[in-house]
Amino acid sequence: MTNADDLQFKEFDEADLLSIDPGVSNLGGASPSVGGGGGKTGDDVKLDLTEDEEGAEESSELLLGQKQTGGFWTFDYYQSFFNVDTVQVLDRVKGSVMPLPGRNFIRHNLRNNPDLYGPFWICVTLVFSVAISGNLSTFFSHLGNTAYHYRPQFHKVTIAAVVIFMYAWLVPLGIWGFLTWRRGAERQIGGYSFLETVCVYGYSLFIYIPTSVLWIIPSEHLHWILIVVAMVISSSVLVITFWPVVRDDTKLTAAATVATIVVLQALLAIGCKLYFIQTAVPPMKTVVPTTLPIHTTMT
Repeated sequence: MTNADDLQFKEFDEADLLSIDPGVSNLGGASPSVGGGGGKTGDDVKLDLTEDEEGAEESSELLLGQKQTGGFWTFDYYQSFFNVDTVQVLDRVKGSVMPLPGRNFIRHNLRNNPDLYGPFWICVTLVFSVAISGNLSTFFSHLGNTAYHYRPQFHKVTIAAVVIFMYAWLVPLGIWGFLTWRRGAERQIGGYSFLETVCVYGYSLFIYIPTSVLWIIPSEHLHWILIVVAMVISSSVLVITFWPVVRDDTKLTAAATVATIVVLQALLAIGCKLYFIQTAVPPMKTVVPTTLPIHTTMT
C-alpha cells in the first residue's frame, strides 16, 4: 500500500533542481525574473538596461556640454575641444555677426559641441590685426611731418595679446562662475558649461577683426561709428545667449548681469581704440624767421 504522504505534491526551488540535475537551468522554458519576479525575460532586461545607459550618457553630455573621452593627461581629452570642421566654424562665425532675436548662439550654433579652435584663432587674428592697425595708424597720423621718424612698435603685439587673451578667458570665467553659483544657490536647472561660455565669448570677438582693419582709415568719426556697430553686434550675441539663463532671476540681478556683459564688451573696444589707434594730426608748418635788412649809415 502507498502512504498518503507520498502522493502529496512538493514544491522544489531552482537550487534543489540544480542539485539534482545540473542540466536543469530553466523550468518550463521561462527565464528567471529579476528582483523577485518582474515578468521580464533576460533579453527584455538587457534591452531595458541598454536604454537606461544610453539615456544616462545623453543626459550627462547635455549637462556637461562636452564629451569627455579620457583624463586630462591624455591627447584625446584635448582633441575633443578641437573636434570641428570648416563648415561648422564658418557657420558659427556667421552666427556671431548676424544675431537674431530668439536665436540662442549656444543652442543653435554650438549644438552641444563647443570648440576652442575657432575662439583661439579669432583671438590670435585679432591680436595681430589690432597691433598692425595701431602701427599703420601711427604712421599715417604723422604722415607729412618731416620731424617725425617712424619706428615699428612691436610692443603693441605683446600688449594686444595679453589684453585680448585675458579678456577671452577671465571674463567668461567670471560669468560662468556667477551663473554656476546662482544656479546652485537657487537650485535652478539650466546654464552653460565653462567651455560653452568661453566658446561664445571667443566667437563674439570676431566682429572686431574687420573693425580693427578699418581703423586704418584716418577718420575719427568713422572709427567711432565702427566701434558702436561692433559693440552692438557682439553684445547682442552675448545678451541673446545669456538672457534665457538669467531672466528668471530678480529684475536687479538680470539687469546687472546684462549690463556687465555689455559694459565689458564696450570697454574692450574703446580701450583698444584709445590705446592702439592714433588720431591723424595735421603736419606742423615750419616757420622761417625773417630778418630785417640792416641799413648802415655812411659817415
